[in-house]
Amino acid sequence: MRAVTFEEFGGPEVLRLQDVEEPTPGPGQLLVEVAVAGVNFIDTYQRTGVYALDLPSGLGLEGAGIVRAVGEGVTNRREGDRVAWTDQLGSYAQLATVAAERTVPVPERVDLDTAAALMLQGLTAHYLTSSTFTLGSDHTALMYAAAGGVGRLLLQLAKRRGARVLACTSTDEKEAEVRRLGADEVIRYRDVDIAATVRELTNGVGVDVVYDSVGADTFEASLDSLRPRGMMVLYGASSGPVPPIDPQILNPKGSLFLTRPTLKDYVDTPDSLEWRANALFELVAQEQLEVHIHDRYPLDDVQQAHIDLESGNTAGKLLLHP
Repeated sequence: MRAVTFEEFGGPEVLRLQDVEEPTPGPGQLLVEVAVAGVNFIDTYQRTGVYALDLPSGLGLEGAGIVRAVGEGVTNRREGDRVAWTDQLGSYAQLATVAAERTVPVPERVDLDTAAALMLQGLTAHYLTSSTFTLGSDHTALMYAAAGGVGRLLLQLAKRRGARVLACTSTDEKEAEVRRLGADEVIRYRDVDIAATVRELTNGVGVDVVYDSVGADTFEASLDSLRPRGMMVLYGASSGPVPPIDPQILNPKGSLFLTRPTLKDYVDTPDSLEWRANALFELVAQEQLEVHIHDRYPLDDVQQAHIDLESGNTAGKLLLHP
């Protein structure tokens, strides 16, 4: 079978599509024929070594497909089931072994492309809005990359919870799109003083929560955009990691909260994983959540998929079709 591997950290050029030995499921595992794998920024962090992996390695943490075999001890999945998964390295492949307890059944009303697109970005948007900071109608949120894969879902879920959303984006096309999705205000964050603009839009008060996926370039402005006791949620670093900081700075800025969450801690049990996934699947089935696929690529074009993702010019989800 064919799978994407890499033997050194670096740019997209280190990714290779190779013939490898077909895997077999161990105890508690499924062998899945991968119909679709999601491409995410965390994949680029692993590829470059920002998040270190033992090399050589496969790549890709999420996908959806059809169960072809079950390992010893698996009782809740069977051959032929449609499943989706997250946090299972090696999903950029024609076949993958995944832990059965880290999969969720995909209902017939949801296609496999959509299911895969939701498993990292959708689950992230769900926990950010419902658990990290439980948004409600009395809250105002500032969010970056609102036209991106996570951003579009985050924006829709925030509006479903009744929050006021100040959406940051960078182009006329992306501004029009996030307004269509419900953004109350749009900030062209590369062209303005972010914190000053936020203060102007909130009558000098600031926002209750910032969802920052940009990192180094926006971190200080994000802190300065918060109201007293507001929460800074740093969930990505597309512009690079934030330099070390002295926690004392949170004091004079208003006794702020700072968190750097990760998905695995919010889907740490099979029940929590299925609860979040099923909530998203139900919204999709009822046509109350729009999942936008920006582009689809064969495995042969994995390098181009990474180039496109890192360009900042995509809006929505990128998928690989093995």
